[in-house]
Formats: sequence, C-alpha cells, structure tokens
Amino acid sequence: MRVARTRGLAAPRPVAVTVGEGNRPLTVGGRPVEAVREEWFVEDRWWTDEPLRRHYYELVLADGRNVVVYRDRDRCTWFAHRA
Repeated sequence: MRVARTRGLAAPRPVAVTVGEGNRPLTVGGRPVEAVREEWFVEDRWWTDEPLRRHYYELVLADGRNVVVYRDRDRCTWFAHRA
C-alpha cells in the first residue's frame, strides 16, 4: 500500500518581503502591496522553551489578491499563508 505525502492546509511558507518604514510590507514575493487591511501581534507559548512571537499583516496586493504574512519576531524571517 502506498501512502501519499500531504502538506498541511494553508501551511505557512517562507516568502521574500520588502519592507518600508516601521517594517510595513511594501512587496510580497515581488508583488507590490496595495493596502494593509489589518495587522496584529501574537505572543504565545511564552512559558515554554519555544515561545511564539509573530507580527501578522493581512494585505491586498496590486493584482487584487489577498495574502496573510507574518514576521517571526525572534528569527526576523517572513512567512505567507496564501498568495
């Protein structure tokens, strides 16, 4: 019996983000950001050896697509949920 490998639904993946003043995204994957719809912080698991500290943005790209990206505040790397 062969078992197919699957990737989690909406699993975040690394993405190139160009930022401007205040670390606000200007481009995501080379696509210009048209608008920032919302932003929020998540700090969780602070009581563990692997705390979670992320700054999320819900964006509208110039081509009309919506994307949610976050910056891992400890590793200073960017991830996208969908683009």
